[in-house]
Amino acid sequence: MSCRHFVDVTSIPTTKIRPASLSPNKVQFNQHELLLYSESCVTLNAPQNPKLRWEDAFSQQQNLEFVHNASLPSSHNTQTFTMLEARLEQAQILKKVVEAIKDLVQDCNFDCNDAGIQLQAMDNSHVALVSMKLGSEGFSPYRCDRNIALGINLNSLMKVLRAAANEDLLTLKAEDQPDSLNLLFESSSQDRLSEYDIKLMDIDQEHLGIPETEYAATITLPSAEFQRICRDLSALSESVSIEANKDGVKFACSGDIGNGSVTLRPHTNVEDDEKSTKIELTEPVNLTFSLKYLVNFCKASSLSSSVRLCLSNEVPLLVEYQMGAGYLRFYLAPKIGDEE
Repeated sequence: MSCRHFVDVTSIPTTKIRPASLSPNKVQFNQHELLLYSESCVTLNAPQNPKLRWEDAFSQQQNLEFVHNASLPSSHNTQTFTMLEARLEQAQILKKVVEAIKDLVQDCNFDCNDAGIQLQAMDNSHVALVSMKLGSEGFSPYRCDRNIALGINLNSLMKVLRAAANEDLLTLKAEDQPDSLNLLFESSSQDRLSEYDIKLMDIDQEHLGIPETEYAATITLPSAEFQRICRDLSALSESVSIEANKDGVKFACSGDIGNGSVTLRPHTNVEDDEKSTKIELTEPVNLTFSLKYLVNFCKASSLSSSVRLCLSNEVPLLVEYQMGAGYLRFYLAPKIGDEE
């Protein structure tokens, strides 16, 4: 004789359900509601180590049955569920992101939700902030059943990512309450498959609200040009002043061995717009920043052929690289007074 117990999971029960019977029991759940409330817990206890089996009980109603039988073997492995699965068409996207930020931030959370994967972290000196987003539309497929934070050491992650070729398909997987992140690399010819698990960390990280800012000056220029300017001027000085006015934008520095400057005027490249220099200005701006940080930001140049600089007096500089369905942003506090 069997006993059926129908459980309503449209609301999370506040007390335990204890069906009392010595005969085999069947507990039936609605599949959709069970997935919806997967963060709650369903525990089935029996005196002789039961085994759980999934059955399609009523296919038309899309219900499931849990069946336990006291006569079945005692060994049972708890089934785990993949809560996150995200595949990038090219592994080089994540490789370039991590390569660009790993020297600024050592440990950080990758926050995953139905909108995509995001990251926000400050460097140890609290001078620079990194903000990254890879939108869900940039993955195929993308599934995240609930919000999860994956705490990762970026240097460790980079060691694993170096095992992937740039053109490899990259699939990220994580279980519910994960202790590791699974990375699967598949060659474009589908003849090579590599799989790695990287241990996760418990990182207590504060999220900063980044206010929407109306910047006084917005400069868009080729990322390779910006990288060259920062690299060349860093040989002379530790700091650079960025002055934007109606005539253009001037990068200038002064050091022990001399001084130097580079001025860019607005121009349009008809054949390739990403090689153009555009300046949007509401008022003149002149701020000084650390070249060490700017040179570090420029490691992201391979993500995008153009970069956007946004400046306002007494406001952190925004350096933004667009990448398909997402972005990588750096915020850098200006130097003031004696710091210059």
